[in-house]
Amino acid sequence: MDLKSLVDSIRSFEGITRKNLIKDVTGLLEETYNIAGRTLLGFGDDASALEIGNNQVILMAADGMWGKLMEADPWWAGYCSVLVNVNDIAAMGGIPIGMTNVLSTQDKDICNQIMDGINEGVKKFGVPMVGGHVHPDAPYNSLDVSITGIMNREDVITSCGAKPGDKVLVAIDLDGVIHPQFHLNWDTTTMKSAQLVQAQIMAMNELAQKHLLSAGKDISNPGTIGTLGMLLETSNAGATVELELIPRNTDVNWEDWLKLYPGAGFVLTAEEDNVEEVVKILEKVNISTAVVGSIISDKKLYLTSNGNKEVVFDFYSDKITGIHDEKP
Repeated sequence: MDLKSLVDSIRSFEGITRKNLIKDVTGLLEETYNIAGRTLLGFGDDASALEIGNNQVILMAADGMWGKLMEADPWWAGYCSVLVNVNDIAAMGGIPIGMTNVLSTQDKDICNQIMDGINEGVKKFGVPMVGGHVHPDAPYNSLDVSITGIMNREDVITSCGAKPGDKVLVAIDLDGVIHPQFHLNWDTTTMKSAQLVQAQIMAMNELAQKHLLSAGKDISNPGTIGTLGMLLETSNAGATVELELIPRNTDVNWEDWLKLYPGAGFVLTAEEDNVEEVVKILEKVNISTAVVGSIISDKKLYLTSNGNKEVVFDFYSDKITGIHDEKP
């Protein structure tokens, strides 16, 4: 596939386009999201941060499982509901402490599959599911999970801190397999020990405590390039990225790889002097990490390959979420 076709495929990818309505929703809360005066970070990050005193913040996030995922494998949806929420807290550098859920189903077998998956995720990631709500009469099957984390105020990794001159890093655990029923998931955790999986989460906490990053997000449904695009959009910046520098398992072609949701994957930005230590910390926990480009002031994301260059997103006119630096 040539570069232009690859870029066109990324731009039209449902994992990205389904994010377009986010600003329409969050925009309705702009007058009230800091009504208590505690909101340090609101919309646009993987988790919101609220100040609780003693120089600490709680991190709050929530995710609903994609309907296609629920249909493909309810057990996997339950497991992933833990994974994706834990990764949202990890991306901020925080320590996840507990989750709650809302489960909607009339089917006891599906309910059991979902809860078995949740239990396995809890055991793997070491974060308890402590409560929630069940809709036993819903005419559909759905699962939504919220998570809370905690960390020091000055250590928070945001999505809005990327600065021109920073290096762009992609960090992915390449040791995995594509889920057999849901081909958009790169499973890197079910076959790993709980010790390693939890060490990968704590590696992000180490990066946060050492203040080695200027920005970061976990790679989620929009894939690697789409997630980077959301980070750039929130940071009011652009970037140039070289395709071949992105860490990839060569069993997967580029088009599919850039759309996958990895079990452990992050897009990060850092000052050049910090890059070596960032790479060392992540590779120690089996997350392959490489500098793939640089942040630029031009608000466009360029993808280059073999001397060719294409614009993936032009944030002067394009929108992924529509959210820009939402600090109050």
